[in-house]
Amino acid sequence: MDPGHPSPALAIPEGYRIADWTVTSLIGSGSWGTVYAARRTSDAAPAAVKFLRTDLLTPGQRASMEELIRQEVRFSSEADHPNLVRTHTVVTLNDPDRPGLDGVTALVMDRAERSLHELIAAGEPGTPVPDAARILDGVAAGLAHMHTRGWVHADLKPANILLGPDGAVWLADFGLTVELDGTHAYIPPMGSLDHVPPEWWSERTGVRGTAVRPTADIWAFGVLAHQVLTGGLHPFPGSTARARALAAQSYASGAAQLRLDDALEPQWRELIGSCLAPDHASRAELGAEELARRVRALRKGGVRARRGLRRPGVLAGAGLGLAAATVAATLVLLPEDGAARTTPPRPTPSAKTVPGAIPEDSDVPVALRRTITDAAKRCTDEEVTPALLAAMIKAESGFDPKASRPASGEYGIAMWTPSVFQAWAVDGDGDGDKDHMSPPDAIATMAVFTCWLDQRFKDNGMRENLPELIVAGYRTSDKTVIQAGGVPERTRPHVDTVMRYLKEYTR
Repeated sequence: MDPGHPSPALAIPEGYRIADWTVTSLIGSGSWGTVYAARRTSDAAPAAVKFLRTDLLTPGQRASMEELIRQEVRFSSEADHPNLVRTHTVVTLNDPDRPGLDGVTALVMDRAERSLHELIAAGEPGTPVPDAARILDGVAAGLAHMHTRGWVHADLKPANILLGPDGAVWLADFGLTVELDGTHAYIPPMGSLDHVPPEWWSERTGVRGTAVRPTADIWAFGVLAHQVLTGGLHPFPGSTARARALAAQSYASGAAQLRLDDALEPQWRELIGSCLAPDHASRAELGAEELARRVRALRKGGVRARRGLRRPGVLAGAGLGLAAATVAATLVLLPEDGAARTTPPRPTPSAKTVPGAIPEDSDVPVALRRTITDAAKRCTDEEVTPALLAAMIKAESGFDPKASRPASGEYGIAMWTPSVFQAWAVDGDGDGDKDHMSPPDAIATMAVFTCWLDQRFKDNGMRENLPELIVAGYRTSDKTVIQAGGVPERTRPHVDTVMRYLKEYTR
């Protein structure tokens, strides 16, 4: 499970005994579970103990969570595959002297060295993680084993893939894992928002929960594989998990195209595209066993993601200006249940291969050209080009990173209102270190917002003069431009200035 807001860790004293294991130190805590490191008393073999708790839940949540715990315990005790984390024992604590522990369920499992999420976070965005094909082979094999035995993982994501000693790859965290009842099963409406399939959002939640099918795992594998092969880049645009989920729904409805990272080899691109088929039926034709076979063949064939250079990728969600604060404030309140990289990769192609490239003899500072180009390349919409971003920056600040408009509270090279910048720049991983006065951060977030504006206008049937609409929306808001049916008169002088600069940069 992806807790979103971890609860206080369950306090387990060092040296506490769980069967033949002795607890040592805290590893981490989620919304209803806490994991501690432990060692077997007989031979000091490392282990991890997951304590499942329901004491912090409301009465209405408790029944569902207790059922999930029973399912996790059952699956963990039955799981027997090299690519599923092994559970050594399940214990219900009997400790009346510690009311906080009495009755808590403890699962003693193999201890991993790190999670796949941690491996991705430690790498370089745009670059495959080490042994990417081998890791994906292990994930697919574990998933196929689960599906052939009638189980759905239902929360497949990098944080729930553990990497153990000697190259071990384990599927883990079976908090939402459920056994099929016919063609589908039921779980509470929980999970990682940017890893659930588009149809999850239209499923009705009844007394038994929300329907989930094996194809949900196929979709999640497609997202995960894209992240593994691109150093954490999510296949759908958005600076939050909710935004990425909305982008996936837009794609599934036919309103947007699937734009996978350009660094993927064709064979991986084809497989990930099959996993991310917009409808359940198409994914069902693939199936986990066929998926595992194809991944194994790609690994044996030595096909891997090249460290290539990227054509425009995907972005959505950032903001600027006081009028844009309404949009930003709305998004910042949405759940940020997943983490995906939005940092642009460092390598850039030659100017000739980038649509709308900045001319070499332009007045755009040389030190900023790579940053602007990288930022623009993250957007799939052809209107968002390096030249457009450069023209906007020139009109906003004259390329001065210390520029300011105190009257409107805007600062820096992209003229961000600090609170609005933070609302758009913070990703689902909670990274709050980005700075609106830092040109790389400010420009990257500007690209995010302009791409989102482009998509918003297209979704509202506004497909003419899109660069002008984007510039106007950046200075005001998407709502202002949509309500005006075009460039508002009060922003026309500013828009004309940017268009003049854009013409100079695209000669």
